[in-house]
Amino acid sequence: MNKITILGTAYPYRGGIASFNEMLARTFLKKGKQVNVKTFTVQYPNFLFPGKTQYSESVAPEGIDIERCVNSVNPFNWIRMGLRIRKERPDMVLVKYWTPFLAPCLGTICYLAKSNKHTRILSQLDNVVPHEAHFFDSWLTHYFVRSVDGFVYMSQQVKQDLDKFTTSKPALFSPHPVFANFGERMERKEAITHLNLSEDTQYLLFFGIIRDYKGLDLLIDAWKLLKDKGLTKGKKVIVAGEYYNNKEKYTAQIEALGLQNDILVHDSFIRDDEVKYYFSAVDVVVQPYKDATQSGVTQIAYQFSVPMIVTNVGGLAEIVSDGRSGFVAESSPESIAAAIEKFYTIGGAPHFAETIAEERKRFTWEAMTEQFEVLYKQVNQ
Repeated sequence: MNKITILGTAYPYRGGIASFNEMLARTFLKKGKQVNVKTFTVQYPNFLFPGKTQYSESVAPEGIDIERCVNSVNPFNWIRMGLRIRKERPDMVLVKYWTPFLAPCLGTICYLAKSNKHTRILSQLDNVVPHEAHFFDSWLTHYFVRSVDGFVYMSQQVKQDLDKFTTSKPALFSPHPVFANFGERMERKEAITHLNLSEDTQYLLFFGIIRDYKGLDLLIDAWKLLKDKGLTKGKKVIVAGEYYNNKEKYTAQIEALGLQNDILVHDSFIRDDEVKYYFSAVDVVVQPYKDATQSGVTQIAYQFSVPMIVTNVGGLAEIVSDGRSGFVAESSPESIAAAIEKFYTIGGAPHFAETIAEERKRFTWEAMTEQFEVLYKQVNQ
């Protein structure tokens, strides 16, 4: 296997999926593979996109061949791109799947691309069943799954979901690698100064796009419980990310509980070159999710050696080792509050310094690409 086409989100689009595909491309390139990334001219129509913009404000990644040529809502484009890839004859088309909305586009391209009897379609699965489901999701996912020859999944929850659609196609496990494209950890003082924070305050971080299933409301309630016990003195929560829904709900909740001075809301998408400041300034990342498969936020935390408090949903507990890289709580304010209290009682971030460094060794891009190479051999047997 030498010639690889990565089909999916990449620069100039923003977000974790674009970063993932770019890191995957870079790792294959280091192995001497020929890699081309085909990304979207239209990913989501603007009326379907809940954020402020789909586009990155960061500079383009260097050394990666990225071509904008796929229109997610134009069936004629799907046919044209499928026939084009069929003619180009890559050994492998690698396509990341996370939303049924893109299933008709990606599935059609993959069906046509593999009709040359040479190209194999391998998919890295973020989600098989979306966090916010619709009645037609199952049919769309079936359509996509049938176009794929083999799968790589990043949590056992995703494998269980995949089994509802197919058990006959090969599927291999590889955990989400650590993101390495956000820079290195810096001195806390420098990060604090850049973010206009106080050196005398300890900070907890809720990071990323804000949607209902991510449980920000649980963290707000947990913080109120801790404040009522007198345990929040000298501490604050930073919420850093763009609201995708219900901003008013969270604002009202914070005000109703009198936490306006306790919870600092940085309501915008955090650019790639700003990520390092947040993760260098805080003691711990809190992911109070109500539902999850895996999360790129945990891997950013590993990159910056920041302990995590996560909830026991989906694959989060597979990624965060309870007591070694943080704590695993239940999805309730009481349990989250107890985990935060325990974190500071045992000494905070320094307590985890050695063990989190050991844990992060499990999550490499080399291991992920090796699994794709093994999977490619399996589907060719």
